[in-house]
Amino acid sequence: MIDFEIQRCTRRCAATDRELRPGEAFYSVLTASGDQVVRTDYSLDGWPGPPADAVGWWRSHMPSSEPARKSWAPGDVMLDYFQRLPEGPDHDDLRYVLALLMTRRKIVTHESTERDELGRERMVLYCPRTEQEFRVDVVIPDARRASRIQDELGRLFQ
Repeated sequence: MIDFEIQRCTRRCAATDRELRPGEAFYSVLTASGDQVVRTDYSLDGWPGPPADAVGWWRSHMPSSEPARKSWAPGDVMLDYFQRLPEGPDHDDLRYVLALLMTRRKIVTHESTERDELGRERMVLYCPRTEQEFRVDVVIPDARRASRIQDELGRLFQ
């Protein structure tokens, strides 16, 4: 397979030289020029259709000007916080929600589910970075507590 460097969107219509607005639909086309692949962008009203020598073309939308989503803290920070959380009824629901977040972000993997001596469900998680295994009680918080946990994790990790 041959890899090509394709330039980013120019944010301008090649036909009208007008700036493409946030949220606006536009077309992009790739054409070969020697050993290069050239990208050209067009507004909907400036789109002449794909040229005969097009390598490919597509329709897309300019990203909106809304602020980007906040990014989460690195996985190592989450893992460190998780490991420092004390086990026990006061933190079990927080540990469970954080474990789900770390699973979603692929910091840990869900290996299996087991039951403790009292029959309570427990997740078995594995962290490939640290080669550690964790057992986390499945404690689903009620709606009000879930909202507080979400706020707390957002303040800590965003």
